[in-house]
This record gives sequence, structure tokens and C-alpha cells, in this order.
Amino acid sequence: MRDAKFARPLPPDADAPLPGRPALLGHGQQRNDGQELPTEEMVLNMGPSHPAMHGTVHLRLVLDGEKITSAGVSVGYLHRGFEKECEAHTWAENFPYTDRLNYVSPMLNNVGYALAVEKLLGVSAPARAQWIRMIVGELARLSDHLTYLGAQVMELGAFTPYFYVIKAREWVWDLLELVSGARLTHAYVRIGGVAADLPPDFAARTRETLERLSAVVEEFDRLITRNRIFMDRMQGVAVISADDAISHGWTGPCLRGSGVEYDVRKAHPYLFYDRVAFEIPIGANGDNMDRYLIRIEETRQSCAIIRQCLQQIEPGAIQLTDPRISLPTKAQAYNTIEGLINHFKLVVDGIEVPAGEVYSYTEAGNGELGFYLVADGSGRPVKCRCRPPCFMQMTALGHLLRGLNIADIIPTFDTLNMIGGECDR
Repeated sequence: MRDAKFARPLPPDADAPLPGRPALLGHGQQRNDGQELPTEEMVLNMGPSHPAMHGTVHLRLVLDGEKITSAGVSVGYLHRGFEKECEAHTWAENFPYTDRLNYVSPMLNNVGYALAVEKLLGVSAPARAQWIRMIVGELARLSDHLTYLGAQVMELGAFTPYFYVIKAREWVWDLLELVSGARLTHAYVRIGGVAADLPPDFAARTRETLERLSAVVEEFDRLITRNRIFMDRMQGVAVISADDAISHGWTGPCLRGSGVEYDVRKAHPYLFYDRVAFEIPIGANGDNMDRYLIRIEETRQSCAIIRQCLQQIEPGAIQLTDPRISLPTKAQAYNTIEGLINHFKLVVDGIEVPAGEVYSYTEAGNGELGFYLVADGSGRPVKCRCRPPCFMQMTALGHLLRGLNIADIIPTFDTLNMIGGECDR
């Protein structure tokens, strides 16, 4: 910086306009005749190739300077074709397609679809299979929330804490791989039960993992939640009232962040959720910070649920023995003609689900995951409609962004935790 004594003083008329040229006016200043200087809004396209738009989302922003006056949202296309694919395959063959809806917590999709088909059939899985579904489902919820927490802080510039929670997510994936044999897309749940029993040392390994995972979450909470920069970017930003959230069809952590105490596991218990104790965290302000804090607390609640499941689960069957629903054992299929025919019919023709229609819903990582199924008595569904929580939350993104600044887009979009595979079925 130059010393002040070397600065050359400006002439007294330095601010006067040059001869023949009008004076320059700033934004919103008025001319000498009292009229306001005309300004124009700018249209800015953000995405779909923007790194924070997750590859498919396109925002058409109308800006007044840095302020967003309106935002058009397009979720884009992944060309999954989930619903039409399901109509072309048997009921059991559709489990791998459910894995690819919310590919961050696929076990919860497996469970939701299986419960819907079993509702049509009028059957329930054995008790041990239901406990196992709860365990793997809550592990998947942990995976979902840990992924969100890491992405939320990383896209605000905090890269090191991202590795903390992703490390913990890898531990969760180790357990899910131990159970299903696959690390991400599991296809583990079956109509009438699950594919395989828990390994002998699974309970001990899970308890030890939950202790380490809980320590990471607490460390992450201490490091991030009260960080001054993080608070400024999250508190009071993108506020949505409970009434507006309900009108947009919100469920899950986002709805609970607006103060609505609704959780499918409590309001409409399924499996054995009525036999375990857990709290439903709710927010007070409906802002980005509340939606973040809800997921922090839900990781603690999921750990508590898993521990209770491990205490209460008892030995028993993991699959129905009804030959109309369940595949025979390998020994039966290889050594008896009845087992071979049974296996052939279930694989080629599929389970003959009675004609009818049903809607079944569960609490997935981002809210209510529903399946509307229509059967005509054959081995393939006539209709398999998915109600994904992410799509409903995306309908409110334009509403949330209106009046915010460009810098608020990323933290707001992250709190919705949009998963492209759910939005474009």
C-alpha cells in the first residue's frame, strides 16, 4: 500500500461529468429529473451440469443483483423407467430395481416394496425376518443421514468433516455387505422374509460399530453445529412453515424440521416398531439449520433402535415355507422333482399374487416411501407406482429460494437431500 504522503490529491471537480457525457448513476439512484434509473432482471441457468446440482437438476433463476426473485425447478431425467420395468418382470425380480431408487439407503426400498407385496398376498414374514428387516433398514437410514451430513458441509467448503462421516458410512456398509454380500445395491429382502440369516458374529460387530459411529457423530456435531460460518449460512435461511410444508406433500426429516411430529414408524407402526422406544425430533423454525439438526438427532435414534432390535431378536425362520411364495432350498431343487418344478414355476412365471390393488408406505431416509401396486392374479404387476419422498420435497424448492441470495442455493438444496433415482422413476 502506498504511503499517504505520496498520494496525489484529486482535483475538487473530479466527480463532475465530462463535457458532453451524463453522470454515472448507481443501481437504484435517481436522475436529476426525479425518475429512477431503469434496471433489468437477469436470467441465470444453473445446472444440470453444475457440480452441486447432482447431474440432472436444472434451475432457471431470475435475479435482481444477487437476490433471487423467482426460480423454476426441473428435476431432469435419469431415464430409470422404474415403473415400466416392474411391469415387465416378476414380483420377486423387481427387488434390484427398488435398490436403484434411493441408492444411498437401498435396504429401506427393499423393505417397503416387500411389505407392499405381502399386503396384497395377505401374509407376514416370520418374526426373526421382521427384526432383521428393522436392523438392516435402520443401518440404511444411518447410511442415508451420514451421506447427507457429509455432503452438506462439503459443499459449504468444509472438506475434512466430510471424510469423518463418510468413514463412518463405510463401517455401516461393511455390516450391510456382511449380511447381503453386496456393498451398495443389496437385493437382500424377499417376499415373505429375507435372503439369508445374520452371520454368527453380526450382533457383536454391530454393537462395536455403533459405538465408533456414535463417537464420530458427536465429534462432527461439536465441530460443525456451532461453527460461526456454518450457523450464518444455515440459520434463518429457507424458512418454510408447517402449513406450507404439508401443502407441498413434505414428509420425513424436512417436515419434522418445520415442527410437524409425523413419522410413519410412530403414526402407523409396521414390522416391530411399536416394540422399540425412540423419539421423534422436531424443529421450531423450519430453516436449513433445523433440517440439519433433525438428521443429526435421527442418527442417534437409529443407533438406539438397532441396539434394541439386537436385544429382542430370537432364533427362528427367516422365510415363509409356503411353496407358492418362497423358493425351495437348493437341496430340494436339485434332488426332488417337486422342488425342481416349484423352483421353475416361481422363477419363470413368478408368484401368483391375487387380483387387487394396495398402497403401502414406510418411513424411508427422506420421508414416506409408498408403493401403489395393482395385480391381476398373474406373476407380474399390472402397475407398480412409487411415491418417492424426494420428489415431493423438490416441488417446494422454488418457493424456498425466492428472496434468497445466490449463495443460499447450495445449502438449501442440500437440506432437501434430493436423490435423482427417486425423482425420476
